[in-house]
Amino acid sequence: MFWGNIIFISPFGVVLSSTFISGSYGKINTMKKIVYIILLLIFFGFILKGCLKQDLGYDEPARFSDARKLDIVEYNFEPSKTRTVNGVDYLVARGEVGKFGGDIVTSTIGEGPKTFNPYTTTDATSEQMASLMYDGLLTTDPYTGEVTGRMAKSFEILPDNTTYIVELRHGLKWSDGVEITADDVVFTFNDIIFAGYGNTSTRDNLYFEGKLPTVEKIDKYTIKFKTPVPFAPFLRNLSLSIAPKHIFKPAVDKGKDYFNSFYSTTTKPSDFVVSGAFKLKEYIPAQRVVFEKNPNYYVIDKEGSILPYLDRWIMLIVGDLNNDILKFEAGETDTTSIPGPMVSRYRELEKNSDYMLYNLGPTTSTSFIVFNMNTRKDKNGKFYVDPKKQAWFNDEKFRSAIDWAIDRDSLVLNVLSGVGQPLYSAESISSIFLNKDVAKGHGQDIEYAKQLLKEAGFKLKNGVLYDKNDIRVEFELSTNAGHTQREATGVSIKEDLAKLGIKVNFKPIEFNTLVNRMTNTLDYEAAIMALTGNPLEPHSGYNVWHSNGALHLFNQRSDNDIKSTDKVLPFEKELDRIFDEAKIQTDVQKRKELYNKYQEIVAKNNPVIYLYSPVNIAAVRKKFKNIYPTPLGGVTHNIEEIYIDN
Repeated sequence: MFWGNIIFISPFGVVLSSTFISGSYGKINTMKKIVYIILLLIFFGFILKGCLKQDLGYDEPARFSDARKLDIVEYNFEPSKTRTVNGVDYLVARGEVGKFGGDIVTSTIGEGPKTFNPYTTTDATSEQMASLMYDGLLTTDPYTGEVTGRMAKSFEILPDNTTYIVELRHGLKWSDGVEITADDVVFTFNDIIFAGYGNTSTRDNLYFEGKLPTVEKIDKYTIKFKTPVPFAPFLRNLSLSIAPKHIFKPAVDKGKDYFNSFYSTTTKPSDFVVSGAFKLKEYIPAQRVVFEKNPNYYVIDKEGSILPYLDRWIMLIVGDLNNDILKFEAGETDTTSIPGPMVSRYRELEKNSDYMLYNLGPTTSTSFIVFNMNTRKDKNGKFYVDPKKQAWFNDEKFRSAIDWAIDRDSLVLNVLSGVGQPLYSAESISSIFLNKDVAKGHGQDIEYAKQLLKEAGFKLKNGVLYDKNDIRVEFELSTNAGHTQREATGVSIKEDLAKLGIKVNFKPIEFNTLVNRMTNTLDYEAAIMALTGNPLEPHSGYNVWHSNGALHLFNQRSDNDIKSTDKVLPFEKELDRIFDEAKIQTDVQKRKELYNKYQEIVAKNNPVIYLYSPVNIAAVRKKFKNIYPTPLGGVTHNIEEIYIDN
């Protein structure tokens, strides 16, 4: 996934931090729990090491409203429980009992959502908004990282490790009053996901040797999932939003083209039928999106009152990071992420302010520069990329030279103001599967970069780089306009590559336009972008690293090419093998070895050149209570529990 204006690539379709709320625990055998706890200890230990520099005063883990340091054991939250009232299996919130009423106002950068359909989203803005309205069977506990129930009351993995039994909470209702049953679940998987409707990322990640899992109804509230082979990441796929069959089936019956426009940004808010905490109330393009509470929500507080406490969630569409900060400083928004250059200032202002800062540690974002290595032709017989530039981008030594020429330390210092660290690995710094040897990286070395170019046949004449055919090396570098950090990154990279004699035409463009070029029309040369995966599960990157993945950005295939293995590079085939093997490998250490190897391959071949990892600093108004930010869940993961106490 991505934050703000970054592509959302969750392998599980709709896993977003705002939906990371825990529910009742399922049944997992003791050995698996032990292994998982060990992994979690490693994970959180690593996060605590990734805190801010001492000169900024953030060498400690995240603070909370009572000045406690972030320490998982200090929450003392028991797993969420189920309470049955009048035949309804409610999920009981873990926070303190609050007050009803009021709004929370947040912001989103860019042009706003492209859709409200949870199955057609490809960007984080659309995904976040869809996820507010639709819950999944399971979710990730934001405090522990464990898989836990959401719409599901319980789940069980049978001894064959391929069969999963999931029981829905009884008595749940869609916002229109229709009961939520196993029919909705089976329809969602069989008729939408497995049938290839909308964004196919989740379906693609679930294939094994051409086979998909099976889904069948056992009774009104019980569903059986069966995978072809033991599938390590399968449970997290069950966080996918469940659709109301009585609403979505007519759209499915009209075909994929109609479905792709279903629940679009032009749909009347009154037409939405949802299961989540909030429902669309108003959308004004380029201005705001307003959500109102779902009166049929299935989460209650400890006194039995139906949540959420807040009446509305308002998201302002602010265009860029500068406007985002200005809106917060003017009191128009209630929470924001603080860019590195402003952290010191905000920390000083915090002493006499109405907000509090929280350090969530290194983000799961992986910022990078990627070259379009596609050597195919479109349906009209035209190359997606100029053939002479194809040759450069496909030269391993050319890409390696770019890698060595980039001054990551300077980027961290000047772009992030030191609030972050250099990134060299395809896994985020917070990942429990991070290859620490790869993560060590290397410093900038212009002379070595020049040597690599020389070995590849490039020539430097009067400070200008030419290829072996005496063509000047020049290409266009894009990023999303309005994202000041990426724009500053582009300027810095342009200056670094000028030292090699390379002319970079840096051109920020509108985010949705850039995403369309990178994933659909494939007519881009190079781009600065970022992806956000799952720090607990590298399989989240399957759609990026598998050669036929929908977000295999550096060598993206068009729909016409997707079944062809033509022009798949040797290192891509090796990545395919690794990811296909890792997803069915249940031995944790063997999975670790496989994912170590994939990171080594990426670092050696540089199809994606990683840059830096920011530290996530959030500011939240003090009037909001039940605020428990976590590295996994962010600030509003428990939105239904958050309330205002003036």
